[in-house]
Amino acid sequence: MKLPRNLTGAQLIKSLERLNYQPTRQAGSHVRLTCQLPKEHHLTVPLHDPLRIGTLAAILADVASHHGMTREALTNELFAK
Repeated sequence: MKLPRNLTGAQLIKSLERLNYQPTRQAGSHVRLTCQLPKEHHLTVPLHDPLRIGTLAAILADVASHHGMTREALTNELFAK
């Protein structure tokens, strides 16, 4: 599945909540998310509209690595309708 081209930071945060990421703080237009499972993981998401494709790819690669899955599998889980 291709990465969505018109995804906002807020939409990405909402999608990541499915994987137990919760906002822990915000500084300006950047939100820090934390996931406690399987171990603690921190992630910063900019609230840009839309997110740049490279930024989105880097965030998804980091999340996929933490959860032990491929970026393709993560993209399907988060954005498949």
